[in-house]
Amino acid sequence: MDLTVWFFITSGLFLGWSLGANHAVNVFGTAVVSKMVRFRVAAVIGGIFVILGAVFSGAGTTRTLTDLGSINALAGSFAVALAVGIAVTAMTKAQLPVSTSQAVIGAIIGWNLFTGSPTDQNSLSKVLFSWVASPLTAALFGFLLFKIVKRLLQKQKIHLLELDGYTRFGLIVVGALASYSLGANNIGNVMGMFASAPLFSDLEVGGLFTMTGAQQLFLLGGVAIAVGIYTYGEKVMVTVGNDLYKISPLTGLVVVFAEFLVLTLFTSEALENLLVSLSLPSFPLVPLSTTQAFIGAVIGVGLAKDPHSINFRVLGKIAIGWVVAPVSAGIITFFSLFFIQNVFEQKVIHLVPYEVTESVIARLRESGVPTSGIGDLVGRQFDNKRVFKNELMSRAPFSNEQIFDIFQYSLIDSIRVDTSLVVSQLSDGQLSQEQYQSIRLNHGATFRHKIDFAQSVFNNQAGWLATGDKITDRQLSQKKLELMKLFTVEQPAK
Repeated sequence: MDLTVWFFITSGLFLGWSLGANHAVNVFGTAVVSKMVRFRVAAVIGGIFVILGAVFSGAGTTRTLTDLGSINALAGSFAVALAVGIAVTAMTKAQLPVSTSQAVIGAIIGWNLFTGSPTDQNSLSKVLFSWVASPLTAALFGFLLFKIVKRLLQKQKIHLLELDGYTRFGLIVVGALASYSLGANNIGNVMGMFASAPLFSDLEVGGLFTMTGAQQLFLLGGVAIAVGIYTYGEKVMVTVGNDLYKISPLTGLVVVFAEFLVLTLFTSEALENLLVSLSLPSFPLVPLSTTQAFIGAVIGVGLAKDPHSINFRVLGKIAIGWVVAPVSAGIITFFSLFFIQNVFEQKVIHLVPYEVTESVIARLRESGVPTSGIGDLVGRQFDNKRVFKNELMSRAPFSNEQIFDIFQYSLIDSIRVDTSLVVSQLSDGQLSQEQYQSIRLNHGATFRHKIDFAQSVFNNQAGWLATGDKITDRQLSQKKLELMKLFTVEQPAK
């Protein structure tokens, strides 16, 4: 791999270190502050499970960040990761647990503003929902769990020494589980902005298993988080452990377990599928603010135990950090992109072509987007997002959501159907006979837009029709996306 690529990745590694240093408190802070577990022991256990979570369960939340802002140039990814790392490090220096997820979202929006890229409102709404839902859910879990544990202890009347041993063991177990969830949920924050670029090829390890390029990227990020936990994590623990709420060992066990439950709700694809199969509402898979979940759990336990012992002044100070981090990350990203592009003459975005066609106009009408003012754009091609956006806005006051739809449908993808790729790249039985037949009938056909490909291959074709079953329809959607990616002809970067 080119040394330039490694240089750009260093900003992601720096961000991983910052995240680990700042978020160590969320997984083992209570165990260390209450002196039930030595910091070095906690850091080693936390580091190992963070890496495992990042490698094996980090894909789900990363997709949401990619949808929010698909950063397609390494210099742009470098700027975004560096901006977030600086913002998080500044908060860490102030000994404030900050939301890395919020800082990442602020940085990606800064990138969108600089490049003229529309922000996916659907993905953004999922993230904003998590910012409200995660601390409230964690507070509820913390409150209920503390009440349950207190009631059980009153009934069982466990000896204090025996309880001390159980608590120490429990703190290690839930700390390891929370560390795994931290890696799975937050690796998207650390390496999600690099995921759009295929940096690593699949690697076969000893003939036993294969690590995908994404997993190798996540491994690097996981190691960076682990190093951050070990080298600087102890300092941030002081603010939450000693200032916000005086955390006892048993309280710490309840807090971290409540946090782990919330992280699992927003991370586990298996749990999401289970809830959907039971026709129950599921939580969006988004990079969650583990700090918000942790603080929410602390507040919930505090309300259950002694509301007067909560230092709301410190809580207000922490909340200010949650606002400052995304705003500062967005501003730093915007100006760093300008600096990198104009001073160092590095590409922060690769140009991609857009073209409004009659099929795009028809699809926009179906989506309820007014098209009367853009009919004269049919046949014109745009390689610059900002120019294309300005051209659209000069014709009608489109909303951000409408602009996003126009961009999505107008993107030229250069798709060519090739059944040999299906045979060589997909496993046997992955497609039904009807699904394969619809592809075979289009063998050799080329399409400029995804919507044209979908119209010819998927729409009204046996095997691709929605069934009404959420799990089955979700699997159909995943197959469609995989085929589109398989048949997309890679274009040289501009």
